Amino acid sequence: MGTNFKPVILSLFLSLLLFSCTSSAYNVRLVRIGLKKLKLDQNSQIAARFESKNAEAFRASVRKYSLHGNLADSGGPDIVALKNYLDAQYYGEISIGTPPQKFTVIFDTGSSNLWVPSSKCFLSVACYFHSKYKSSQSSTYRKNGKSAEIQYGSGAISGFFSYDNVNVGDLVVKNQEFIEATSEPSVTFLMAKFDGILGLGFQEISVGNAVPVWYNMVKQGLIKEPVFAFWLNRNIKEEEGGEIVFGGIDPNHYKGKHTYVPVTQKGYWQFDMGDILIGDKPTGYCAGKCSAIADSGTSLLAGPATVVTMINQAIGATGVVSLECKAVVAQYGQTIMNLLIAEAQPKKICSQIGLCTFDGTHGISMGIQSVVDENNDKSSNIARDSMCSACEMTVVWMQNQLRQNRTEDYILNYVNELCDRIPNPMGQSAVDCGSLSSMPTVSFTIGGKIFDLTPEEYILKVGEGSGAQCISGFTALDVPPPRGPLWILGDIFMGRYHTVFDYGNLRVGFAEAA
Repeated sequence: MGTNFKPVILSLFLSLLLFSCTSSAYNVRLVRIGLKKLKLDQNSQIAARFESKNAEAFRASVRKYSLHGNLADSGGPDIVALKNYLDAQYYGEISIGTPPQKFTVIFDTGSSNLWVPSSKCFLSVACYFHSKYKSSQSSTYRKNGKSAEIQYGSGAISGFFSYDNVNVGDLVVKNQEFIEATSEPSVTFLMAKFDGILGLGFQEISVGNAVPVWYNMVKQGLIKEPVFAFWLNRNIKEEEGGEIVFGGIDPNHYKGKHTYVPVTQKGYWQFDMGDILIGDKPTGYCAGKCSAIADSGTSLLAGPATVVTMINQAIGATGVVSLECKAVVAQYGQTIMNLLIAEAQPKKICSQIGLCTFDGTHGISMGIQSVVDENNDKSSNIARDSMCSACEMTVVWMQNQLRQNRTEDYILNYVNELCDRIPNPMGQSAVDCGSLSSMPTVSFTIGGKIFDLTPEEYILKVGEGSGAQCISGFTALDVPPPRGPLWILGDIFMGRYHTVFDYGNLRVGFAEAA
Protein backbone atom coordinates (compact mmCIF):
# COMPACT_ATOMS: atom_id res chain seq x y z
CA MET A 1 0.00 0.00 0.00
CA GLY A 2 2.93 2.32 0.61
CA THR A 3 4.52 1.75 -2.79
CA ASN A 4 4.41 4.92 -4.86
CA PHE A 5 4.74 3.70 -8.45
CA LYS A 6 3.70 5.83 -11.38
CA PRO A 7 1.29 4.00 -13.68
CA VAL A 8 2.44 4.13 -17.30
CA ILE A 9 -0.67 2.86 -19.02
CA LEU A 10 -3.42 3.65 -16.52
CA SER A 11 -6.45 5.38 -18.05
CA LEU A 12 -8.18 7.81 -15.70
CA PHE A 13 -9.97 4.67 -14.28
CA LEU A 14 -11.97 4.07 -11.07
CA SER A 15 -11.61 6.20 -7.98
CA LEU A 16 -10.15 4.04 -5.26
CA LEU A 17 -11.08 4.38 -1.66
CA LEU A 18 -8.51 3.58 1.01
CA PHE A 19 -9.40 2.05 4.23
CA SER A 20 -7.57 2.37 7.47
CA CYS A 21 -9.11 -0.16 9.76
CA THR A 22 -10.32 2.14 12.49
CA SER A 23 -13.67 2.37 14.15
CA SER A 24 -15.24 4.51 16.82
CA ALA A 25 -18.61 5.49 18.14
CA TYR A 26 -20.53 8.68 17.54
CA ASN A 27 -23.78 8.45 19.50
CA VAL A 28 -24.53 5.19 17.65
CA ARG A 29 -21.93 2.69 16.49
CA LEU A 30 -20.26 4.00 13.32
CA VAL A 31 -17.61 2.17 11.37
CA ARG A 32 -15.12 4.69 9.97
CA ILE A 33 -13.01 3.95 6.93
CA GLY A 34 -10.13 6.40 6.46
CA LEU A 35 -9.27 7.36 2.89
CA LYS A 36 -5.93 8.10 1.30
CA LYS A 37 -5.19 9.05 -2.26
CA LEU A 38 -2.58 8.88 -4.99
CA LYS A 39 -2.39 12.02 -7.11
CA LEU A 40 -2.77 12.07 -10.87
CA ASP A 41 0.60 12.54 -12.53
CA GLN A 42 1.84 13.25 -16.04
CA ASN A 43 2.20 9.54 -16.78
CA SER A 44 -1.47 9.01 -16.01
CA GLN A 45 -2.33 11.53 -18.70
CA ILE A 46 -0.20 9.65 -21.20
CA ALA A 47 -1.92 6.47 -20.08
CA ALA A 48 -5.34 7.98 -20.68
CA ARG A 49 -4.42 8.86 -24.24
CA PHE A 50 -3.10 5.33 -24.78
CA GLU A 51 -6.30 3.74 -23.48
CA SER A 52 -8.41 6.12 -25.56
CA LYS A 53 -7.35 4.25 -28.69
CA ASN A 54 -9.72 1.49 -27.59
CA ALA A 55 -12.69 3.78 -28.17
CA GLU A 56 -14.90 1.20 -29.87
CA ALA A 57 -14.75 -1.09 -26.84
CA PHE A 58 -15.72 1.87 -24.70
CA ARG A 59 -18.65 2.75 -26.94
CA ALA A 60 -19.81 -0.85 -26.80
CA SER A 61 -19.73 -0.77 -23.02
CA VAL A 62 -21.70 2.46 -23.00
CA ARG A 63 -24.35 0.92 -25.26
CA LYS A 64 -24.74 -2.05 -22.93
CA TYR A 65 -24.66 0.20 -19.88
CA SER A 66 -27.54 2.25 -21.20
CA LEU A 67 -29.75 -0.60 -22.36
CA HIS A 68 -29.36 -3.49 -19.97
CA GLY A 69 -32.17 -4.32 -17.58
CA ASN A 70 -32.22 -6.60 -14.58
CA LEU A 71 -28.95 -8.41 -15.04
CA ALA A 72 -29.60 -10.80 -12.25
CA ASP A 73 -32.54 -12.14 -14.21
CA SER A 74 -31.02 -11.95 -17.65
CA GLY A 75 -27.81 -13.70 -16.71
CA GLY A 76 -25.81 -11.12 -18.66
CA PRO A 77 -22.66 -9.40 -17.40
CA ASP A 78 -22.80 -6.25 -15.31
CA ILE A 79 -21.72 -3.20 -17.29
CA VAL A 80 -19.98 -0.45 -15.35
CA ALA A 81 -19.23 2.33 -17.79
CA LEU A 82 -16.97 5.36 -17.35
CA LYS A 83 -14.41 3.69 -15.19
CA ASN A 84 -11.72 5.27 -17.31
CA TYR A 85 -11.07 8.55 -15.60
CA LEU A 86 -9.01 9.23 -12.53
CA ASP A 87 -7.59 12.40 -11.07
CA ALA A 88 -6.68 10.83 -7.74
CA GLN A 89 -6.76 7.18 -6.78
CA TYR A 90 -8.56 6.51 -3.51
CA TYR A 91 -7.44 3.06 -2.49
CA GLY A 92 -8.22 0.91 0.54
CA GLU A 93 -7.70 -2.33 2.33
CA ILE A 94 -9.98 -5.20 3.25
CA SER A 95 -9.21 -8.81 4.08
CA ILE A 96 -10.76 -12.12 3.11
CA GLY A 97 -10.51 -15.50 4.81
CA THR A 98 -9.20 -16.94 8.09
CA PRO A 99 -6.45 -16.01 8.77
CA PRO A 100 -7.09 -12.74 6.88
CA GLN A 101 -5.59 -12.20 3.43
CA LYS A 102 -5.25 -8.48 2.64
CA PHE A 103 -6.38 -6.74 -0.57
CA THR A 104 -6.67 -3.14 -1.75
CA VAL A 105 -10.07 -2.46 -3.29
CA ILE A 106 -12.31 0.24 -4.68
CA PHE A 107 -15.52 1.00 -2.79
CA ASP A 108 -17.75 1.54 -5.80
CA THR A 109 -21.40 2.61 -5.62
CA GLY A 110 -21.64 1.99 -9.37
CA SER A 111 -21.33 -1.81 -9.14
CA SER A 112 -22.46 -4.52 -6.73
CA ASN A 113 -19.99 -7.41 -6.70
CA LEU A 114 -16.87 -8.04 -4.69
CA TRP A 115 -13.98 -9.50 -6.67
CA VAL A 116 -10.26 -10.02 -6.09
CA PRO A 117 -7.56 -11.87 -8.07
CA SER A 118 -7.43 -15.63 -7.56
CA SER A 119 -4.38 -17.82 -6.95
CA LYS A 120 -5.78 -19.78 -9.92
CA CYS A 121 -5.16 -16.83 -12.25
CA PHE A 122 -2.26 -18.11 -14.35
CA LEU A 123 -2.56 -16.55 -17.82
CA SER A 124 -3.16 -12.86 -17.01
CA VAL A 125 -0.03 -10.83 -16.34
CA ALA A 126 -2.05 -8.42 -14.16
CA CYS A 127 -2.58 -11.14 -11.55
CA TYR A 128 1.17 -11.42 -10.94
CA PHE A 129 1.33 -7.76 -9.86
CA HIS A 130 -1.45 -7.96 -7.28
CA SER A 131 -2.38 -9.90 -4.16
CA LYS A 132 -4.15 -13.18 -4.93
CA TYR A 133 -6.73 -15.01 -2.82
CA LYS A 134 -5.65 -18.51 -1.80
CA SER A 135 -8.68 -20.56 -0.79
CA SER A 136 -6.50 -23.43 0.43
CA GLN A 137 -5.11 -21.18 3.18
CA SER A 138 -8.49 -20.17 4.63
CA SER A 139 -10.34 -22.29 7.17
CA THR A 140 -13.60 -20.41 6.47
CA TYR A 141 -13.54 -20.88 2.68
CA ARG A 142 -16.55 -22.59 1.11
CA LYS A 143 -16.70 -23.73 -2.50
CA ASN A 144 -19.21 -22.33 -5.01
CA GLY A 145 -17.66 -22.68 -8.47
CA LYS A 146 -20.28 -20.81 -10.55
CA SER A 147 -18.62 -18.88 -13.39
CA ALA A 148 -18.76 -15.07 -13.56
CA GLU A 149 -17.79 -12.23 -15.87
CA ILE A 150 -17.94 -8.47 -15.42
CA GLN A 151 -17.42 -6.01 -18.31
CA TYR A 152 -16.03 -2.59 -17.42
CA GLY A 153 -15.36 0.41 -19.64
CA SER A 154 -11.64 -0.38 -19.72
CA GLY A 155 -11.70 -4.16 -19.75
CA ALA A 156 -13.31 -7.29 -18.37
CA ILE A 157 -12.60 -9.71 -15.57
CA SER A 158 -13.81 -13.29 -15.39
CA GLY A 159 -13.55 -16.10 -12.90
CA PHE A 160 -15.78 -18.01 -10.49
CA PHE A 161 -17.70 -17.49 -7.27
CA SER A 162 -16.54 -18.58 -3.81
CA TYR A 163 -17.64 -17.99 -0.22
CA ASP A 164 -15.55 -16.75 2.69
CA ASN A 165 -15.51 -14.23 5.54
CA VAL A 166 -14.76 -10.63 4.55
CA ASN A 167 -13.30 -8.08 6.99
CA VAL A 168 -14.30 -4.44 6.43
CA GLY A 169 -12.67 -2.33 9.10
CA ASP A 170 -13.35 -4.33 12.26
CA LEU A 171 -16.54 -5.82 10.84
CA VAL A 172 -16.52 -9.47 9.85
CA VAL A 173 -19.07 -10.25 7.13
CA LYS A 174 -19.53 -14.02 7.29
CA ASN A 175 -20.00 -16.38 4.37
CA GLN A 176 -19.80 -13.63 1.75
CA GLU A 177 -20.15 -14.62 -1.90
CA PHE A 178 -17.41 -13.07 -4.05
CA ILE A 179 -15.63 -13.59 -7.36
CA GLU A 180 -12.16 -15.08 -7.65
CA ALA A 181 -10.87 -13.45 -10.84
CA THR A 182 -8.87 -15.79 -13.05
CA SER A 183 -8.61 -13.42 -16.04
CA GLU A 184 -7.78 -9.69 -16.07
CA PRO A 185 -6.76 -8.93 -19.67
CA SER A 186 -6.83 -5.12 -19.61
CA VAL A 187 -3.65 -3.07 -19.18
CA THR A 188 -5.69 -0.96 -16.76
CA PHE A 189 -5.79 -3.85 -14.30
CA LEU A 190 -2.10 -4.50 -14.88
CA MET A 191 -0.99 -1.01 -13.82
CA ALA A 192 -3.76 -0.11 -11.35
CA LYS A 193 -3.10 0.41 -7.65
CA PHE A 194 -6.09 -1.68 -6.60
CA ASP A 195 -6.38 -5.45 -6.42
CA GLY A 196 -10.16 -5.66 -6.76
CA ILE A 197 -13.50 -3.91 -6.36
CA LEU A 198 -16.09 -3.92 -3.58
CA GLY A 199 -19.42 -2.87 -5.04
CA LEU A 200 -21.92 -0.86 -2.98
CA GLY A 201 -24.74 -0.80 -5.53
CA PHE A 202 -28.01 -2.74 -5.39
CA GLN A 203 -28.39 -6.48 -5.88
CA GLU A 204 -30.41 -5.80 -9.04
CA ILE A 205 -27.15 -5.27 -10.98
CA SER A 206 -25.12 -7.89 -9.16
CA VAL A 207 -23.58 -10.44 -11.51
CA GLY A 208 -24.90 -13.89 -10.65
CA ASN A 209 -27.42 -12.23 -8.30
CA ALA A 210 -24.77 -12.44 -5.57
CA VAL A 211 -25.76 -10.71 -2.32
CA PRO A 212 -23.59 -7.56 -2.01
CA VAL A 213 -21.29 -7.10 0.99
CA TRP A 214 -23.36 -4.10 2.11
CA TYR A 215 -26.58 -6.17 2.23
CA ASN A 216 -24.90 -8.74 4.44
CA MET A 217 -23.59 -6.04 6.78
CA VAL A 218 -27.21 -5.04 7.37
CA LYS A 219 -28.64 -8.59 7.41
CA GLN A 220 -26.04 -9.85 9.90
CA GLY A 221 -26.68 -6.91 12.25
CA LEU A 222 -23.16 -5.54 12.01
CA ILE A 223 -24.31 -1.92 11.84
CA LYS A 224 -27.17 -0.16 13.57
CA GLU A 225 -28.48 2.01 10.72
CA PRO A 226 -28.72 0.89 7.04
CA VAL A 227 -26.83 3.99 5.87
CA PHE A 228 -23.34 4.72 4.59
CA ALA A 229 -21.79 8.05 3.60
CA PHE A 230 -18.79 9.37 1.69
CA TRP A 231 -16.67 12.37 2.64
CA LEU A 232 -13.92 12.91 0.04
CA ASN A 233 -11.07 15.33 0.61
CA ARG A 234 -10.32 17.12 -2.67
CA ASN A 235 -7.41 19.16 -1.30
CA ILE A 236 -4.58 17.85 -3.50
CA LYS A 237 -1.94 19.03 -1.01
CA GLU A 238 -3.24 16.76 1.75
CA GLU A 239 -2.54 13.05 1.92
CA GLU A 240 -5.77 12.30 3.76
CA GLY A 241 -8.39 11.30 1.24
CA GLY A 242 -11.48 11.51 3.41
CA GLU A 243 -13.64 8.91 5.08
CA ILE A 244 -16.44 6.43 4.49
CA VAL A 245 -18.80 5.90 7.40
CA PHE A 246 -20.91 2.75 7.64
CA GLY A 247 -23.95 2.64 9.91
CA GLY A 248 -24.74 6.34 10.22
CA ILE A 249 -23.65 9.89 9.41
CA ASP A 250 -20.90 11.98 11.03
CA PRO A 251 -22.09 15.62 11.36
CA ASN A 252 -18.46 16.76 11.34
CA HIS A 253 -18.30 15.88 7.66
CA TYR A 254 -20.92 18.32 6.37
CA LYS A 255 -22.52 21.75 6.83
CA GLY A 256 -26.24 22.50 7.06
CA LYS A 257 -28.82 19.88 6.13
CA HIS A 258 -28.85 17.21 3.45
CA THR A 259 -31.15 17.48 0.47
CA TYR A 260 -32.61 14.01 -0.09
CA VAL A 261 -34.04 12.61 -3.30
CA PRO A 262 -35.65 9.17 -3.69
CA VAL A 263 -33.98 6.35 -5.59
CA THR A 264 -35.99 6.06 -8.81
CA GLN A 265 -34.52 2.80 -10.05
CA LYS A 266 -32.71 0.23 -7.95
CA GLY A 267 -29.44 -0.96 -9.42
CA TYR A 268 -27.24 2.09 -9.43
CA TRP A 269 -28.05 4.80 -6.88
CA GLN A 270 -30.24 6.57 -9.44
CA PHE A 271 -32.43 9.62 -8.89
CA ASP A 272 -34.12 12.43 -10.81
CA MET A 273 -32.20 15.65 -11.40
CA GLY A 274 -33.41 19.03 -12.66
CA ASP A 275 -31.78 21.53 -14.99
CA ILE A 276 -28.07 22.28 -15.38
CA LEU A 277 -26.94 25.91 -15.21
CA ILE A 278 -23.84 27.44 -16.77
CA GLY A 279 -23.11 30.57 -14.83
CA ASP A 280 -26.57 31.53 -13.67
CA LYS A 281 -28.24 30.65 -16.97
CA PRO A 282 -30.32 27.45 -17.33
CA THR A 283 -29.43 25.24 -20.26
CA GLY A 284 -33.00 23.94 -20.44
CA TYR A 285 -31.71 20.46 -21.28
CA CYS A 286 -32.93 18.82 -18.07
CA ALA A 287 -35.80 21.20 -17.38
CA GLY A 288 -38.16 18.25 -17.72
CA LYS A 289 -35.81 16.18 -15.50
CA CYS A 290 -32.89 13.89 -16.26
CA SER A 291 -31.73 10.76 -14.53
CA ALA A 292 -28.52 10.83 -12.50
CA ILE A 293 -26.49 8.43 -10.41
CA ALA A 294 -24.07 9.10 -7.55
CA ASP A 295 -21.01 7.00 -8.37
CA SER A 296 -17.97 6.83 -6.11
CA GLY A 297 -16.22 4.73 -8.77
CA THR A 298 -16.10 7.57 -11.32
CA SER A 299 -13.77 10.49 -10.77
CA LEU A 300 -15.07 12.87 -13.42
CA LEU A 301 -18.55 14.18 -14.03
CA ALA A 302 -20.21 12.63 -17.09
CA GLY A 303 -23.26 13.79 -18.99
CA PRO A 304 -24.85 14.12 -22.44
CA ALA A 305 -22.43 15.43 -25.08
CA THR A 306 -24.92 18.21 -25.91
CA VAL A 307 -24.59 19.87 -22.50
CA VAL A 308 -20.97 18.85 -21.86
CA THR A 309 -20.04 20.61 -25.11
CA MET A 310 -21.87 23.76 -23.97
CA ILE A 311 -19.99 23.63 -20.66
CA ASN A 312 -16.62 23.10 -22.36
CA GLN A 313 -17.31 26.04 -24.68
CA ALA A 314 -18.17 28.26 -21.71
CA ILE A 315 -14.96 27.35 -19.86
CA GLY A 316 -12.76 27.56 -22.97
CA ALA A 317 -11.91 23.87 -23.15
CA THR A 318 -10.43 22.60 -26.39
CA GLY A 319 -12.33 19.64 -27.78
CA VAL A 320 -12.39 17.52 -30.93
CA VAL A 321 -13.65 18.88 -34.27
CA SER A 322 -16.76 17.08 -35.52
CA LEU A 323 -17.11 17.23 -39.29
CA GLU A 324 -20.63 15.78 -39.09
CA CYS A 325 -21.65 18.58 -36.75
CA LYS A 326 -20.28 21.27 -39.05
CA ALA A 327 -21.94 19.63 -42.04
CA VAL A 328 -25.33 19.67 -40.32
CA VAL A 329 -24.95 23.35 -39.38
CA ALA A 330 -23.83 24.32 -42.90
CA GLN A 331 -26.61 22.41 -44.67
CA TYR A 332 -29.51 22.52 -42.23
CA GLY A 333 -28.65 25.23 -39.68
CA GLN A 334 -30.89 27.92 -41.09
CA THR A 335 -33.75 25.46 -41.61
CA ILE A 336 -33.52 24.27 -38.01
CA MET A 337 -33.54 27.85 -36.77
CA ASN A 338 -36.55 28.75 -38.92
CA LEU A 339 -38.48 25.76 -37.59
CA LEU A 340 -37.66 26.70 -34.00
CA ILE A 341 -38.74 30.31 -34.59
CA ALA A 342 -41.95 28.96 -36.12
CA GLU A 343 -42.43 27.05 -32.86
CA ALA A 344 -42.17 23.59 -34.37
CA GLN A 345 -41.83 20.76 -31.86
CA PRO A 346 -38.07 20.55 -31.16
CA LYS A 347 -38.10 16.76 -30.77
CA LYS A 348 -39.54 16.34 -34.27
CA ILE A 349 -37.32 18.78 -36.17
CA CYS A 350 -34.54 16.33 -37.05
CA SER A 351 -37.06 13.83 -38.38
CA GLN A 352 -38.82 16.60 -40.33
CA ILE A 353 -35.62 17.41 -42.21
CA GLY A 354 -34.86 13.72 -42.78
CA LEU A 355 -31.85 13.12 -40.51
CA CYS A 356 -33.68 11.06 -37.89
CA THR A 357 -36.88 9.10 -37.54
CA PHE A 358 -39.44 9.86 -34.85
CA ASP A 359 -40.76 7.09 -32.58
CA GLY A 360 -43.54 9.15 -31.00
CA THR A 361 -41.52 10.58 -28.13
CA HIS A 362 -38.08 11.46 -29.54
CA GLY A 363 -35.89 11.25 -32.60
CA ILE A 364 -33.84 8.11 -33.17
CA SER A 365 -31.05 7.40 -35.61
CA MET A 366 -32.13 6.11 -39.00
CA GLY A 367 -29.26 3.63 -38.94
CA ILE A 368 -30.85 1.82 -36.00
CA GLN A 369 -33.93 1.14 -38.09
CA SER A 370 -31.97 -0.14 -41.07
CA VAL A 371 -29.52 -2.37 -39.25
CA VAL A 372 -31.79 -5.39 -39.78
CA ASP A 373 -31.23 -5.09 -43.54
CA GLU A 374 -28.13 -7.18 -44.29
CA ASN A 375 -27.66 -5.36 -47.60
CA ASN A 376 -27.21 -1.98 -45.92
CA ASP A 377 -23.81 -0.35 -45.97
CA LYS A 378 -22.69 -0.29 -42.32
CA SER A 379 -20.46 2.73 -42.86
CA SER A 380 -23.39 4.73 -44.22
CA ASN A 381 -25.49 3.67 -41.21
CA ILE A 382 -22.78 5.00 -38.89
CA ALA A 383 -22.69 8.26 -40.84
CA ARG A 384 -26.48 8.64 -40.55
CA ASP A 385 -26.26 7.96 -36.81
CA SER A 386 -23.65 10.71 -36.47
CA MET A 387 -25.71 13.18 -38.52
CA CYS A 388 -28.81 12.45 -36.44
CA SER A 389 -26.91 13.01 -33.19
CA ALA A 390 -25.36 16.20 -34.53
CA CYS A 391 -28.79 17.47 -35.59
CA GLU A 392 -30.32 16.77 -32.18
CA MET A 393 -27.47 18.63 -30.46
CA THR A 394 -27.84 21.57 -32.85
CA VAL A 395 -31.56 21.85 -32.02
CA VAL A 396 -30.83 22.02 -28.28
CA TRP A 397 -28.02 24.55 -28.72
CA MET A 398 -30.13 26.83 -30.93
CA GLN A 399 -33.13 26.56 -28.65
CA ASN A 400 -30.98 27.59 -25.69
CA GLN A 401 -29.66 30.67 -27.50
CA LEU A 402 -33.07 31.69 -28.84
CA ARG A 403 -34.32 31.77 -25.24
CA GLN A 404 -31.59 34.35 -24.61
CA ASN A 405 -32.80 36.46 -27.56
CA ARG A 406 -29.60 36.08 -29.56
CA THR A 407 -29.49 37.12 -33.21
CA GLU A 408 -29.53 34.49 -35.95
CA ASP A 409 -25.97 35.28 -37.04
CA TYR A 410 -24.75 35.01 -33.46
CA ILE A 411 -26.48 31.65 -33.01
CA LEU A 412 -25.03 30.14 -36.19
CA ASN A 413 -21.52 31.26 -35.22
CA TYR A 414 -22.03 29.96 -31.68
CA VAL A 415 -23.16 26.53 -32.89
CA ASN A 416 -20.21 26.28 -35.28
CA GLU A 417 -17.90 27.01 -32.35
CA LEU A 418 -19.59 24.29 -30.31
CA CYS A 419 -18.92 21.85 -33.14
CA ASP A 420 -15.21 22.49 -32.61
CA ARG A 421 -15.53 21.70 -28.91
CA ILE A 422 -17.44 18.42 -28.96
CA PRO A 423 -15.52 16.28 -26.48
CA ASN A 424 -14.13 12.89 -27.31
CA PRO A 425 -15.69 10.46 -24.78
CA MET A 426 -12.32 8.77 -24.34
CA GLY A 427 -10.14 11.87 -24.41
CA GLN A 428 -9.50 15.04 -22.48
CA SER A 429 -10.50 18.64 -22.96
CA ALA A 430 -7.69 21.00 -21.98
CA VAL A 431 -8.12 24.48 -20.51
CA ASP A 432 -5.79 27.36 -19.73
CA CYS A 433 -4.75 27.08 -16.07
CA GLY A 434 -4.49 30.87 -15.91
CA SER A 435 -8.14 31.35 -16.83
CA LEU A 436 -9.83 29.70 -13.85
CA SER A 437 -10.90 33.03 -12.34
CA SER A 438 -12.90 33.90 -15.46
CA MET A 439 -14.65 30.54 -15.81
CA PRO A 440 -18.33 30.24 -14.85
CA THR A 441 -19.84 28.23 -12.04
CA VAL A 442 -21.60 25.07 -13.27
CA SER A 443 -24.65 24.11 -11.22
CA PHE A 444 -26.96 21.12 -10.87
CA THR A 445 -30.55 21.14 -9.63
CA ILE A 446 -31.30 18.29 -7.21
CA GLY A 447 -34.42 18.11 -5.09
CA GLY A 448 -35.26 21.70 -6.03
CA LYS A 449 -31.93 22.99 -4.68
CA ILE A 450 -29.01 24.38 -6.70
CA PHE A 451 -25.64 22.67 -6.17
CA ASP A 452 -22.74 24.76 -7.49
CA LEU A 453 -19.32 23.65 -8.69
CA THR A 454 -16.64 26.33 -9.03
CA PRO A 455 -13.80 26.16 -11.59
CA GLU A 456 -11.38 25.13 -8.83
CA GLU A 457 -13.66 22.16 -8.16
CA TYR A 458 -14.38 20.97 -11.71
CA ILE A 459 -10.94 21.58 -13.26
CA LEU A 460 -8.28 18.93 -12.69
CA LYS A 461 -4.76 20.29 -12.34
CA VAL A 462 -1.84 18.02 -13.23
CA GLY A 463 1.64 19.05 -12.18
CA GLU A 464 2.95 22.24 -10.61
CA GLY A 465 4.27 25.62 -11.71
CA SER A 466 4.76 26.51 -15.36
CA GLY A 467 4.55 22.86 -16.37
CA ALA A 468 1.07 22.38 -14.92
CA GLN A 469 -1.76 21.23 -17.17
CA CYS A 470 -5.47 21.68 -16.55
CA ILE A 471 -8.25 19.52 -17.95
CA SER A 472 -12.01 19.78 -17.84
CA GLY A 473 -13.72 17.53 -15.31
CA PHE A 474 -16.68 17.07 -17.66
CA THR A 475 -16.77 14.14 -20.05
CA ALA A 476 -19.41 12.99 -22.52
CA LEU A 477 -21.75 10.02 -22.10
CA ASP A 478 -24.85 9.74 -24.25
CA VAL A 479 -27.45 7.33 -22.90
CA PRO A 480 -30.61 7.32 -25.05
CA PRO A 481 -34.19 7.41 -23.72
CA PRO A 482 -35.93 5.89 -21.89
CA ARG A 483 -32.95 5.40 -19.51
CA GLY A 484 -31.30 8.66 -20.53
CA PRO A 485 -30.34 11.40 -20.59
CA LEU A 486 -28.15 10.23 -17.71
CA TRP A 487 -25.62 12.09 -15.59
CA ILE A 488 -22.87 10.37 -13.61
CA LEU A 489 -22.00 12.45 -10.54
CA GLY A 490 -18.56 11.15 -9.64
CA ASP A 491 -15.89 12.27 -7.21
CA ILE A 492 -15.75 15.81 -8.56
CA PHE A 493 -19.30 16.28 -7.31
CA MET A 494 -19.06 14.03 -4.26
CA GLY A 495 -15.90 15.86 -3.20
CA ARG A 496 -17.81 19.13 -2.90
CA TYR A 497 -20.94 17.52 -1.47
CA HIS A 498 -21.00 14.99 1.35
CA THR A 499 -23.08 12.11 -0.01
CA VAL A 500 -25.37 9.84 2.02
CA PHE A 501 -26.59 6.51 0.64
CA ASP A 502 -29.68 5.68 2.69
CA TYR A 503 -30.51 2.04 1.98
CA GLY A 504 -33.26 1.92 4.61
CA ASN A 505 -35.28 4.76 3.06
CA LEU A 506 -34.08 4.26 -0.55
CA ARG A 507 -32.78 7.79 -0.99
CA VAL A 508 -29.58 9.72 -1.68
CA GLY A 509 -28.65 12.90 0.21
CA PHE A 510 -26.26 15.75 -0.53
CA ALA A 511 -24.92 18.49 1.76
CA GLU A 512 -21.92 20.80 1.53
CA ALA A 513 -18.84 18.93 2.68
CA ALA A 514 -17.04 20.27 5.76
